[in-house]
Amino acid sequence: MITHAPTPSVASPEPPALSLVIPVYNEAGNILPLAATAAEVLRGLGRSFEIIFVNDGSTDGTAAEIAAAHGRWPECRELRLERNSGQAAALLTGLRAAEGEWLLMMDGDGQNDPRDFPALLALVESNDVDLACGWRVDRHDSTLRRIMSRVANVVRRAILRDGVHDAGCQLRAMRREVRGAFFPMELMQSFIPALAVAAGFRVGEIPVRHHARRHGTAKYGLSRLWWRPAAAMLGLRWKIWRSPTPRRAHAAGGTDKKRP
Repeated sequence: MITHAPTPSVASPEPPALSLVIPVYNEAGNILPLAATAAEVLRGLGRSFEIIFVNDGSTDGTAAEIAAAHGRWPECRELRLERNSGQAAALLTGLRAAEGEWLLMMDGDGQNDPRDFPALLALVESNDVDLACGWRVDRHDSTLRRIMSRVANVVRRAILRDGVHDAGCQLRAMRREVRGAFFPMELMQSFIPALAVAAGFRVGEIPVRHHARRHGTAKYGLSRLWWRPAAAMLGLRWKIWRSPTPRRAHAAGGTDKKRP
């Protein structure tokens, strides 16, 4: 069940141009610094925007920090899932609620950097791609996590042929129409490039910053970094094989209409 924050977003006669969706689960300590940087970057683009924190059933001070963020930056709002449903469900909930023409997404743990959004957005607006993905070329994670991620990305790229080096990077910008390619599935957030490619959208990537986590703990253990992604990947590959020839949804009328 989804509930809205006690402090709603500022009423506006027009939908925002940009929507940033950030799934969060027990990220107290990371919310305010992230909101400050994200608001500064998006305001610098000179367009209206909203920042949607999808609170995935957090049990710490996350909700209070989102409320504080709304007080400082009215563009911030909360979508609250009453029970922890996982990052994939939280992200999809936020994307479906987003009102912007251009959709942005990132992790809420402070490791992604909002300062990379202008470059990602510029790549999409150049009309060369429909989805622009970040590539963490200089990762600040443990050695084991980096090795496992590198192996997983090689295998995933060979099987799903999504064309990206770092599908686990959640820093992305895309056209609104692309979200019509997404559906509920295990670890969907890691297969967004593959889902977009399967739907006929163009996907590209650029190097982005990556920071060490300063607050909280990682939510993915070894099992979620290995066998669960493998099972989800094989299931997705089977589904893609059974699907009809892909085509670009927005070029053919699409499943997600643009705003009037």
